Amino acid sequence: MAIGYEARCGVRRRVARAALGCGCFALALLASGCGTQAPKDTRAADESTIRDMDAQWAKAAAAKDVDATVSYYSDDASLLAPNAPIASDKATIRAAWSALLGPDTSLSWQASKVDVARSGDLAYVVGAYQLTTNDAQAKPMTDRGKFVEVWKKQADGNWKTIADIFNSDLPAQTPKAAPAAGKKNRHPHSKKRGRANSRSSGI
Repeated sequence: MAIGYEARCGVRRRVARAALGCGCFALALLASGCGTQAPKDTRAADESTIRDMDAQWAKAAAAKDVDATVSYYSDDASLLAPNAPIASDKATIRAAWSALLGPDTSLSWQASKVDVARSGDLAYVVGAYQLTTNDAQAKPMTDRGKFVEVWKKQADGNWKTIADIFNSDLPAQTPKAAPAAGKKNRHPHSKKRGRANSRSSGI
């Protein structure tokens, strides 16, 4: 009887150890699963934030506040304006905006699409703008076009524009060629007629 009792106790201990091992393995699997969970999807909130920021940016430009306008760019941003080299630092970007926001300029724009990456750190904005300036004769001239902005979430959690490009919807104007100097419009047979007249007159 004593041997049978000890045997039963040994079996019970082995069963308990096996159950404990299974429980630890299950806990380990659960912990590893928690560590690989996908990050929270914040795209909707980020889209709303960027739309609001872009609208405030447009208001700053409309008020011709150069400092506020330039503040929406990151330190390593690039501005790709039409008919101009790339502005790839804050000083050059500021100079470009200072020239654009002159006293006779009116600028407005509105975003039509904001798309945020699943990663939550990049986004792009597509929209249209309207720019009115005075020409050389002080007459108002209106340009309409489109733009694309690339936004990136910074280390502090704030969004900044890292790339900004815009161009006109209007067709390019081809300058008229100036007439060549020293040339007169003559009939192609005028020389022949002159020679014939000279012969007939005996010259």
